[in-house]
Amino acid sequence: MFGGWGIATDGLTLAIIADLGEGERLYLKTDADTRARFEAAGCQQFIYTAKGKPMAMNYYTAPEEAMDAAHAMAPWARLALESALKARKPSVKRSPSATKSKVKPATKPPRATPARKTLPKG
Repeated sequence: MFGGWGIATDGLTLAIIADLGEGERLYLKTDADTRARFEAAGCQQFIYTAKGKPMAMNYYTAPEEAMDAAHAMAPWARLALESALKARKPSVKRSPSATKSKVKPATKPPRATPARKTLPKG
């Protein structure tokens, strides 16, 4: 898709590693609630070119200082996981009216079979 790697957990992509011309970089998932924090930290948005047009994705580079230590990366990784969880498409739930069973057409009652007469022995 973008010539890189995706980092996922439980089916949720929370980061990607890609080279957009400046070497391989780690990009973390963002959303409307977290994007401003990444921008304030000087992070760059993942923007690639497709069919001659720039295409932006909701991923931003990890802050440089977070790349040096796990304790510095942890808060940013949590933000990426939260964004991925929010972006997860909810499973399709049917409305109560859609789950009602269809009414089957009335069927004829079973025909009664005549009882057999038992003749006395003898």
